[in-house]
Amino acid sequence: MYIKIALITNSVSGLLGFRKDLINVLNDKGAVVLGYAPDISKNDITNLTKFGVKPIKYLLNRSSINPFFEFISIISLIKLIKKEKPHIVFCFQIKPAIYGSIAAILCRTEKIYVMIEGLGYLFTENNLKTKIIRGITIALFKILLTRVKKVFFLNQDDRKEFIKNRIIKPDKSIVLGGIGVDLDEWKCINKKESNISFIFIGRLLKAKGIMEFLRAAEIIKSRYPSTKFIVLGDVDSNPGSIKKEDILLYVKKGIIEWPGFVDVKPWLSKNSVFVLPSYYREGIPRSTQEAMAMGCPVITTNSIGCRDTVINGLNGYLVPPKNEVALAAAMEKFILHPEIIEPMGRESRLLAEKKFDVKKINKIIMKEIGLG
Repeated sequence: MYIKIALITNSVSGLLGFRKDLINVLNDKGAVVLGYAPDISKNDITNLTKFGVKPIKYLLNRSSINPFFEFISIISLIKLIKKEKPHIVFCFQIKPAIYGSIAAILCRTEKIYVMIEGLGYLFTENNLKTKIIRGITIALFKILLTRVKKVFFLNQDDRKEFIKNRIIKPDKSIVLGGIGVDLDEWKCINKKESNISFIFIGRLLKAKGIMEFLRAAEIIKSRYPSTKFIVLGDVDSNPGSIKKEDILLYVKKGIIEWPGFVDVKPWLSKNSVFVLPSYYREGIPRSTQEAMAMGCPVITTNSIGCRDTVINGLNGYLVPPKNEVALAAAMEKFILHPEIIEPMGRESRLLAEKKFDVKKINKIIMKEIGLG
């Protein structure tokens, strides 16, 4: 009998970007893959179908807290799951995890799995509105996750928090250590010591440390004018995003280059050092895993998720979050000692091979969902 598996995410990029390798493995096993996302366009339908995914569009607003719209989102998922009757429902990210689990439970789906890919903005900010939403989210998880087969985490800190708050029992959870990257696709490239550049890749959220990166770049530029700083990524609908004019100010000053949302591989191949000064409650940042696979030394923060990617002094440096002075000091080490760039980059690649090989990680997932 063929197996139908529903992958429920909050964006098409969540399917084609982060799930590509898992989808390939599922297709190889003969599974019918249903891809649920709220932003599927006509072009996406073509791409997903070619990729072996049946695209299913559902209603979801990632930043909405309107109770009426949230109710409609759940109803849309219930109808679509009831229509397709998947044998397995696998939900990713916070909102899809909650709404997908509710819908799957009400549709009496027997096998439900959830992946927590970091706790993000909701567990980073501490204003009154966020605290209320966080409390509701925790309460819902306590109810729903008792009904799922397994909860996958990317780091130990998130798992420990869920266990400490009695959201899940230890035997229902597993830590993957990252989504992983295809090491054959993200090939290691030796870094040159001349024309040193620092690159930031990600959504331009304050909690991702973009402002600290920009301010540190300004400090370094005042001392070493030839140093290059590159930002890849775009502003976001997330309430924590910076505004377009914020980053354009640094472009106009000549401090950074900002190509926007582009293919990152060519930029990483030319770049010296990858920088992610995040305090976002990451899972394990995918961008960092890709940079490590390509042989980039890493500067990141000693915060949840990020610290799992760096052995301080071996493949890069850990700095305190929200501290552009410490970040600039770490950058300056590479400028003053460019000979450390290549060996640290090699260590990044070795760590990626050990911890972030997507083939190894997908084997674990497939075994846990009963398709291994």
